[in-house]
Amino acid sequence: MMEIEVIHGQIIAKANHYQAVPGKSGKKRIIKDEKIRAYESSFVEQCKVYRSKRISSRFRLFVRVFHSSVRFDLDNSLKTLLDCLQMVGAITDDKLCFQIEAEKRIDKFHPRIEFALLEVNEQKNIFNNQFNF
Repeated sequence: MMEIEVIHGQIIAKANHYQAVPGKSGKKRIIKDEKIRAYESSFVEQCKVYRSKRISSRFRLFVRVFHSSVRFDLDNSLKTLLDCLQMVGAITDDKLCFQIEAEKRIDKFHPRIEFALLEVNEQKNIFNNQFNF
């Protein structure tokens, strides 16, 4: 059975939170801004269920993203979540994610994410129904 983990706070889309800073020899480098670093720290603090699970085989991600407003993207939130899961050692590599079931909801006062991970037996087809092309 899958366990559901809840992380409170508005998930930040990484795509919108990088900044260019001066690097060595005058070249610019791209770094995460304060907002994304603060979210990552909060995630690390809150993540207990999946911390250090070290899932190293194919897995499915089930997630409900409760945004504080409609203006936040669902797709950009997924990359942040996968990166955070890798950061806490829940997964060893986000490229092992073979299926995502995601839903966007609005909760103005309690933004959060609710998610579960399910390891996939590679012998089984990960889709219950076959696609008809």
